[in-house]
Amino acid sequence: MPKSAHLSNQALPTALRWLALATALFMTAAHADDYADVNALVRNGQLPQALAKADQYLAAKPRDPQMRFIKGVIQTEAGKPNDAIATFTKITQDYPELPEPYNNLAVLYAGQNQFDKARAALEMAIRTNPSYATAHENLGDVYAKLASQAYSKALQLDGGNSAVPPKLALIRNLFNAEPKAQKPAAAVPTPPAVTAQAPAAPAKPATPAPAPAPAPAATPAAPAAPAAAPPVAAASPASGTGKEVESAINAWASAWAAKDMTAYLAAYGKDFDTPGNQTRKAWEEERRARITGKSRISVKVSDLSVDVKGSKATAKFKQDYSADTLHVSSRKTLDMAKAGERWLIVKESTGG
Repeated sequence: MPKSAHLSNQALPTALRWLALATALFMTAAHADDYADVNALVRNGQLPQALAKADQYLAAKPRDPQMRFIKGVIQTEAGKPNDAIATFTKITQDYPELPEPYNNLAVLYAGQNQFDKARAALEMAIRTNPSYATAHENLGDVYAKLASQAYSKALQLDGGNSAVPPKLALIRNLFNAEPKAQKPAAAVPTPPAVTAQAPAAPAKPATPAPAPAPAPAATPAAPAAPAAAPPVAAASPASGTGKEVESAINAWASAWAAKDMTAYLAAYGKDFDTPGNQTRKAWEEERRARITGKSRISVKVSDLSVDVKGSKATAKFKQDYSADTLHVSSRKTLDMAKAGERWLIVKESTGG
């Protein structure tokens, strides 16, 4: 079980805080000070003042998703889960393509023991982003909670069924075995401002916790991602191998931004692990529809770290994606394989 992203009443504040830091959703340099001011008030425990400042900001920019997201976190910290649920629900209605608000809704529902609603919210998060590891892990926790309820009911109806108690004990032990080492940060950290090409500190507490650190699946822990580490060519005499991988990634990002579907799809190997068990054809059609349907796309890669082992490579980086009115900053991992003279993507995941 994850250390601080499992779905329980105790994990609720941690999961919400992790998402606020890990995604740095919709962050733009123009409003970074406003977000920083509100987050500073939250860190100092001044929740009423933070909420008032967030509402003041939203009075002028009611659709701003980042401040609305922060507001939902503040409402949760203030012990107002129903208000937070209303806030995150409205974000999902206005920005249905974003998985993070669905995940936060699931955590809030789970905190109220509404596991069916939590399951539905997580399934929407995964439908929106099949590579969203946090939602997959949380969904596993929700299924375990639902199974626990079902086994308890079965035992209540038939106390003589000797097959049920071991199953129930197994699930309860699964949750009780959760290590309690992680303590959630005191408040929502200030998201880093997005600057042009400068490597921003990764926002990932899915294994980090202190400062901006890369965010993986669903377990905010503590390692900070290396900042723009030089390419590592393991057991490879060619010092330029890492540069080749970096060039392939930059070409992929450029093709995506230019909506050049031929070059974009050609960046993926024929053995690419498509998300959600989709066929390659279905995945390509979905990508075409999503990409060509945007009027403007910007994809910026920073804080790139490449690890090469023979004909395989793993690249981790911060991706700033902007399309029309949507701005999302997240951590990305690409598993690459060399085919002839080219490095191709064979697996793609967010939050690693």
